[in-house]
Amino acid sequence: MKKYELYRETVLPITSLEAWDFFSNPNNLAKITPVEMDFKVVTKDLPKHIHNGLVIEYVVKPLAGVPLKWVSQISSVNAPYSFVDEQMKGPYAYWHHEHTFEEKGDSVLMKDRVTYAISFGWLGRLANQLIVRKKLEQIFDYRTRQILSIFKSK
Repeated sequence: MKKYELYRETVLPITSLEAWDFFSNPNNLAKITPVEMDFKVVTKDLPKHIHNGLVIEYVVKPLAGVPLKWVSQISSVNAPYSFVDEQMKGPYAYWHHEHTFEEKGDSVLMKDRVTYAISFGWLGRLANQLIVRKKLEQIFDYRTRQILSIFKSK
């Protein structure tokens, strides 16, 4: 299984505690996901902040309006510096997303490292080249714009 990596860095004009407060709240993910993906959290009674072992179920429409169930688990939390979410069920053969927050003076350097894999051998590799990688980049570009807009207004 071929694994791919998407890496992004964003400098946020906030403290690490403010960053943690926002990104560790699972209900905020919908705020930074493209509207056309119709992202919905299905899990009821989510805590205000993530914790090790937390399982979250979503429904998302990543391509052509087709709804997909996505179940992720928070597999590692090192508050307020990092956390990892991993797909348990969803569109990827493998999904590991590490979020880190580093205080840099009056700002925070936020890093996202996503390692993912797609099933179906050479067809999956072709799908990644033609569709999946571009879609992930669009999602993370949107996410960056939304995050900067949210924190600019604070």
